[in-house]
Amino acid sequence: MSETDKNESRKHDQFEASAVEMGGSGHGGLSQSELDELVASSDTGARTPPGFVGKLILTVALCWSLFQLWIASPIPFMVGFGVLNDTETRSIHLAFALFLAFMAYPAERTKVQIGLGVGIPALMTVLFIVGSKAGVPVWWIPIIGLAVIAAVLLGSPKSWVPPWEWALAILAAIASLYIYFFYNDISSRVGAPILQDYVVSVIGILLLLEATRRSLGPALMIVASVFLVYTFLGPYMPGIIAHKGNTLSEVVNHQWITTEGVFGIALGVSTSFVFLFVLFGALLDKAGAGNYFIQVAFSLMGHMRGGPAKAAVVSSAMTGLISGSSIANVVTTGTFTIPLMKKVGFSSEKAGAVEVASSVNGQIMPPVMGAAAFLMVEYVGIPYFDVVKHAFLPATISYIALVYIVHLEAMKAGMKGLPRAYEPSPLMRRMIGFLFGVVAIALLGFLMKFTMGWIRPAFGPAAPYIIFGLLTAAYIGLLYVASREEPLELDDPNAPVTELPLPGPTVRSGLHFLLPVIVLVWALMVDRLSPGLSAFWATAYMIFILLTQRPLMVMMRGTDRTGNASTGAAFGAGIADLIDGLISGARNMIGIGIATATAGIIVGAVSQTGVGSALADVVEVLSGGHLLAILFLTAVLSLILGMGLPTTANYIVVSALLAPVIVTLGQQNGLIVPLIAVHLFVFYFGIMADVTPPVGLASFAAAAVSGGDPIRTGVVAFFYSLRTAALPFLFIFNTDLLLINVDWIHGIFVFVTATLAMLLFAAATQGWFLTRNKSWETLLLLLVAFAIFRPGFFMDYLYPPYDDLPPAQFQQALAESRPGDPLRLRIAGLNEVGDPVEFTALLAVPEGADGAERQAALGIETIQNGDEVMIDNVAFDSPAQEAGLDWDQQIMLVRAPAPAPSKYWMYIPAALILALVVWLQRRRAGPGQGATATRKEGVRHA
Repeated sequence: MSETDKNESRKHDQFEASAVEMGGSGHGGLSQSELDELVASSDTGARTPPGFVGKLILTVALCWSLFQLWIASPIPFMVGFGVLNDTETRSIHLAFALFLAFMAYPAERTKVQIGLGVGIPALMTVLFIVGSKAGVPVWWIPIIGLAVIAAVLLGSPKSWVPPWEWALAILAAIASLYIYFFYNDISSRVGAPILQDYVVSVIGILLLLEATRRSLGPALMIVASVFLVYTFLGPYMPGIIAHKGNTLSEVVNHQWITTEGVFGIALGVSTSFVFLFVLFGALLDKAGAGNYFIQVAFSLMGHMRGGPAKAAVVSSAMTGLISGSSIANVVTTGTFTIPLMKKVGFSSEKAGAVEVASSVNGQIMPPVMGAAAFLMVEYVGIPYFDVVKHAFLPATISYIALVYIVHLEAMKAGMKGLPRAYEPSPLMRRMIGFLFGVVAIALLGFLMKFTMGWIRPAFGPAAPYIIFGLLTAAYIGLLYVASREEPLELDDPNAPVTELPLPGPTVRSGLHFLLPVIVLVWALMVDRLSPGLSAFWATAYMIFILLTQRPLMVMMRGTDRTGNASTGAAFGAGIADLIDGLISGARNMIGIGIATATAGIIVGAVSQTGVGSALADVVEVLSGGHLLAILFLTAVLSLILGMGLPTTANYIVVSALLAPVIVTLGQQNGLIVPLIAVHLFVFYFGIMADVTPPVGLASFAAAAVSGGDPIRTGVVAFFYSLRTAALPFLFIFNTDLLLINVDWIHGIFVFVTATLAMLLFAAATQGWFLTRNKSWETLLLLLVAFAIFRPGFFMDYLYPPYDDLPPAQFQQALAESRPGDPLRLRIAGLNEVGDPVEFTALLAVPEGADGAERQAALGIETIQNGDEVMIDNVAFDSPAQEAGLDWDQQIMLVRAPAPAPSKYWMYIPAALILALVVWLQRRRAGPGQGATATRKEGVRHA
């Protein structure tokens, strides 16, 4: 689910060495245990020593999962015990993450890593001393710094946990738990830390940075350290970003004692939401859903041209729900899909690139989207349902386009699909089956909606038990259906493929795995429960399935999926699966907990120093005030930071620094950019860094499986992912793609046209449509795709969408506009620091009998002096205040909507150009020539 894949540069040598050592078949020479080790070193910690220590690590991870389930459940409130506030839960959450980070992640011993492990604590020690003022003794600060440096120099073996590692783990956990144990005392002295606060905070910050280096690599540690340096040394910075500088007292109070820094919003999201979704995915995988999704995708799509690659895309999209790690997704599905892709003609690099592009894209697919979906709820201030609604269309279009890219690659090489066990049905039977499926799903949804709407009023407090009973009846029925089929086994991808599994039996063998997903989506989308509570109920139902599916299967079939014939043995195996899932979920969360806490240091430094407004000035100078240039700068910064930062941390940092800048400068350039569009823009480019060489760790993992070159794999994956890079620029300028202020009929139209445009964009970038593109055909396809995505761009040149009116005609413009029309005002005033600024305010025309009444409804009072119109007053909480208007601002220009033809008329010339390209390519291919071309292309790519 969320982004446990951590872009850690320290592991690239390991992946690259693995890729170089492999042969060209199967898994590239790596055994399954070696592939599991690659995932463990990145996601869960590579150290699980034998004996007591290893069992302790697993036990602590299990306790962490149980703690998270406890605080998410309504039980503490029912029994009146164990009720914790947000700050206390964050403290305990981080304590678990820090303890497990030092115990499970041995530190790398490269010269660079040792240098950073020594240099950063030494630098922080000096800064803490410099930042101390009279009255605060400093003799203890170098002792703490030297202790951390000594632990780094002593080393961190992989096979056992030495005493100094124990000391670091325990001290880090105690420093985090300090807020929990001394919560009341701290709340009475906020802003006036005592010596005890200083000592604990310095220990906590140093050990958090060291834990970050171990579990996530050096990049995030370096970025956080740079911001801490900036916090202390503000007066010595260049003039444009200089500030007064902060003392140790201020930094300790802001970063560790309060919830402005480490224990801020990001860690709160990790505590409240992300953990439960990661845990839900781990439990679903332990139940067998991961294998089920892969097999279903292959049974449905493996027979198509380039079928294994298309199945890889679909299975990765489905397993993205249960695995937030790009690395784990690549290795889990890639172990099976990459060898099959190579069998039907894909090169090692292209097979790995398809897997990388589809696995990484799992993080943009709702309803989870890594941790970003939940962070956006907090940062943007909109309901979770709206975040999912806005993110759904671009993610779906991106996956459809990737399937099409795979199809084009298969066309180039003249590939065929894998053989089926039966002849495909005629076209009419397929269409009837498809329509029947659509109707069945619609009827099921209607029945569920009707049933829920009737049960709740009828049964009142007993309704949850009735609903659980109905779900259980459906579960038993679906499990009975599954028991009639052979259990699914993960096939050996290196064995000869004689035929694909039958779709019907394959789909029927695991339909019960969809029930917990339905519970999750229903709670999120229909009941509109909080993400945390929704994930809790879905996880609780998943636990019920884990404990019961094996015994019930023994009763129905005689054996469970692993051959247990005894109900007691099957129940014991279910308990073991549950415990393994709880441990896996917690270990997958170590990096996310550490990442969100360390990103809190960066966010805290931004809020404490005011660097955000200074950065706005820097960006404006670099971009010349042009929004497109700002977007490119933001994209490049996201890619650079993403090369070393986990996706979640990258999103937190860049959104904190640049999201407000883009919105502000967009207003100044006359473009009203919704905040959710900016946050999705930043998030998309953070994910692109997982793919992009030279650091894209997912590409190294895929190369370790495929036997290809890691850099070439990353380059090909980058070109496959260009569609993902294009979408953010498009939805910034065309917010219809995010379904903002769009009804459902218009939404369907946008989905169809945007999908067509993205397919044409993919055909242009891949150099192949019906046959190989001429260069000018590629340009025409790009032009058509752009015209479909943004028809208003060309129409606005022919028919300007606004009439520019003098300020004195403000009331007249209001009177002549229709209610709901967008009216734009060009405003001159002062920004928050007193500098003159111009910006555009967007106002929806309200109801009213005349212009004066509508102006009053907006909450604006104006004074006119000749041609000059000043804002004299703005009503509190009025539409005008929400648009950024304030008293003493001057209205420079009124832009009233002008009558113009529909922008969709531009689709006619776009369709004509597309028809011309189709005609030319069909004519050039001709009968038989297309096959020759594809054969030549296949030889060239072989």
